[in-house]
Amino acid sequence: MICETQYKEIYGKDPDAVAFCPYRLAPLGAHIDHQLGAINGFAIDKGIHIAYGFKESGICELRSVNFPKRAQFHVRDIPEEKVGDWADHCRAAAKMLGEKYTLRYGISGVIEGSLPIGGLSSSAAVIISFLSTLAAVNGITLEAWETISMAKAAENRYIGVNCGKLDQSCEVLCEKDRLLFLDCKDDSYSLIPWTGKDFVFIVFFSGLERSLVNSAYNLRQDECKAAAYSLLASAGLEYGKFSDTVLRSVPENVFDEYKDRLPAPFRKRAEHFFSEYGRAVKGVEYWNAGDIENYGRLVFESGESSIKNYECGCPELIKLYDEMTKTPGIYGGRFSGAGFKGCCMALADPEMAEDAVAHITERYLAAFPHLQSSYKAAICRSANGVNLRRSPKTNE
Repeated sequence: MICETQYKEIYGKDPDAVAFCPYRLAPLGAHIDHQLGAINGFAIDKGIHIAYGFKESGICELRSVNFPKRAQFHVRDIPEEKVGDWADHCRAAAKMLGEKYTLRYGISGVIEGSLPIGGLSSSAAVIISFLSTLAAVNGITLEAWETISMAKAAENRYIGVNCGKLDQSCEVLCEKDRLLFLDCKDDSYSLIPWTGKDFVFIVFFSGLERSLVNSAYNLRQDECKAAAYSLLASAGLEYGKFSDTVLRSVPENVFDEYKDRLPAPFRKRAEHFFSEYGRAVKGVEYWNAGDIENYGRLVFESGESSIKNYECGCPELIKLYDEMTKTPGIYGGRFSGAGFKGCCMALADPEMAEDAVAHITERYLAAFPHLQSSYKAAICRSANGVNLRRSPKTNE
């Protein structure tokens, strides 16, 4: 890996260890985790690597293969506000860990992302990989849900993204070749093995990078809350603070009865929530039955609802989605992540995956030739979540 090579060039020695956190894909449950819905998720065999060494001084000295400039901070002196560079996610992780545990040691590290940014939750992967690394060098053992909560708090409170727990849960809890079904209301989950024919994932990067901080991501959440608040009030049901209101608190029959009172944007967001929740639950039935064709059909339906009801996407992503629906060998596909630029994901027949990539690539670049240098497609497999127990050789 490049990060290991660069670490040796910079520090004149091999790193003590290399941490890895996978990226995630969520075929069903799009945009509803923050409303306490349910999700289907996977970790994949691409992600964030950190080649690192132990630093007794407490300084974290970080470089990135993917971004310029070195970042440096002390584990007990994290800026209260984000700095505005690529290392803010590491600062956020250190700040959340330091609020609960006493930190003494830092790291020297080189961070490498194995795929372009956008749609695979690279931000959560950076936070989780750094969080687990910093915990390890300080002799701290983190449990899975502790890691998920800290990583989510890092995004919510420090980075300023009001994400749910989909990304963090997939990257921590997932196991290879098993579907994660997570109920975000009570954190109950199951890992369901696959008994059908072989499959792969294809990730199509539009060539457009995006940041959730600057997208309509937070606005969509406010629209969901406004829909829930209005529906509860219309039905004469109890409601509390606006900030605590979510669509999962609204019975579906209440939505059916009062949806026409909602402004069109709020009605569409609620329509997406209830239909996507149903798809996430139905998807588990198809997965258990080994029925990849019907599972894939639900994924395509999720993509259509994301465009029409959640109103995310851009011309480039919509073009990729449209081509996926017409390409042999693809069972299902949709935007990956928030759907504001970034990438699309597909569930595909491994024997037809390369032909599918070639077919979609040709048509996409014919429509957007200026993105040829930044567009990319990658075929991936499912993988295990982050290893929280790994420690560097110098501090085992």
